[in-house]
Amino acid sequence: MLNDLKLLELFVRVARLGAIGKAGAEFGISPTSATQRIQSLETAIGARLLHRTTRSVCLTSEGERLLHHAENILESVQDAVLDVRRDDQALRGTLRVAGPASFGRKFIAPLVTRFLSCHPDLSVQLHLSDALFDIVENGFDCAIRLGDPAASSLMAQKLAPCPRILVAAPDYLARMGRPETPQDLEGRDCVIRGAMQNWRFRDGTGKLTEVKVAGRFVTNLAEAVTEAAIQGFGIARKCAWEVQEHLASGALTPIMPDYQIVPEWNIYLMRPPGRAEPPRVKAFRAFLTREMVEIPGLSPDLPPAAP
Repeated sequence: MLNDLKLLELFVRVARLGAIGKAGAEFGISPTSATQRIQSLETAIGARLLHRTTRSVCLTSEGERLLHHAENILESVQDAVLDVRRDDQALRGTLRVAGPASFGRKFIAPLVTRFLSCHPDLSVQLHLSDALFDIVENGFDCAIRLGDPAASSLMAQKLAPCPRILVAAPDYLARMGRPETPQDLEGRDCVIRGAMQNWRFRDGTGKLTEVKVAGRFVTNLAEAVTEAAIQGFGIARKCAWEVQEHLASGALTPIMPDYQIVPEWNIYLMRPPGRAEPPRVKAFRAFLTREMVEIPGLSPDLPPAAP
């Protein structure tokens, strides 16, 4: 009879990560030891739970059935422990967080250190990258993401608005003139990130307009878009927080303030669906929601520009 919850925890992580060695590392054990423990679980269950290859593992039909029960068992145990410790609000364990590189370096990392200062028994693993990946498959509790989460299967909880604006260098506008409508962008140099050449706008009456922009500078890096705009290479579409300092210094000027860029962007905490929100994630989400109110540029209002 199975009487070791740690075996079930290891099995669940193997199933979610698709790799015995990676799951074992989370538990501080070697791949060999992790394999032996999974084999002992299969012996105790009396069924083969995993199909193994040299590169990955996947669940058998018996493994799929056990995974469903194991997750329910472990969640029930966690709920029971939290109920018993309801008067003890200390957060423990490890919070695994993913986030975008630029926003993460500038804001998430400093906020994480402040959050840790409030919870001395908690650890955080922070992974920053602009590449999108499956947070469930890679073992993350949550991810901070910017944009429109409509196409995601994850549960999205809004933390703050993330308004986008058009900006250009004053010398570029002096040379080329200031565009007043989306149609004025046609024939102008725009600084483009990746393949995002179709820019959509909504005016004050709700009318939508889409224009296909072009320019001499195309890059995959957000910081490079900002720098090219500052150097006068064209009009850039930016998150307000990215250019707040440059607007204040006068290096960049906001344009077309009467038009809203669509789709509307927000900052979200994304987490796996179908599970109760762990206390450490709930506390982190509440902390971020409070703190992001103070971040310049995370406001529906247009950031102030230099006089």
